[in-house]
Amino acid sequence: MAEARPNEAALPNETLYVRNLDDKIKEPRMKESLYGLFSAHGKVLQVLLMKAHRLRGQAWVTFEDVNAASLALRALDGTMHFGKAMNVQFAREKNDLIAQREPNAKPREKRKREEKKEKKEKPAQTHKAPKAGGGSSNSGPVLPHKILFLQDVPEACNDEALAMLFKQYHGFKEVRMVPGKKGLAFVEYTDDAQAAIALQGLNGFKLTPNERLKVSFAKK
Repeated sequence: MAEARPNEAALPNETLYVRNLDDKIKEPRMKESLYGLFSAHGKVLQVLLMKAHRLRGQAWVTFEDVNAASLALRALDGTMHFGKAMNVQFAREKNDLIAQREPNAKPREKRKREEKKEKKEKPAQTHKAPKAGGGSSNSGPVLPHKILFLQDVPEACNDEALAMLFKQYHGFKEVRMVPGKKGLAFVEYTDDAQAAIALQGLNGFKLTPNERLKVSFAKK
């Protein structure tokens, strides 16, 4: 399946990544149902669903502690929910609610300011959109890069939805939509290796039965 993630398993943590949900169920009902289902195994802090219409069918459930999340995973992975078998795994990225409890955690706004400052200090070419055609060039294959170039992004899919998708891979930093160009975006990771893992896992991600996301390395 195009939605499958790399073979390496995410480390146990407080947040579970839930897939194969019935996308025909209205968000409020699905959220309430998941909350009730997962709360049977521990205190649930948050249930987050994808807002973009074409990326429904996924959710993130955050517990108070890792033990509760582990119990829920073992109990609910593969169980039927609205007629579909749920796929439950540990999420690859910590929920902000949990991250903020760590000793060296920074407030979200401070992190945003620091990321914004770092973004401004980067060379201008980092923010330029590649030429039409994506990651290829006449000079040869594009080398691995910590920035990924996305094509065929549906109009209904915003930067928040893309962030929820790509932050499942370690090292995620930010999503940047390309102004004035439909269907194009950049996703940045902390290094080339982490970007490569995300590319392997999400290139060809099935957005609809007939649409797949194109992911390649951005030109340096």
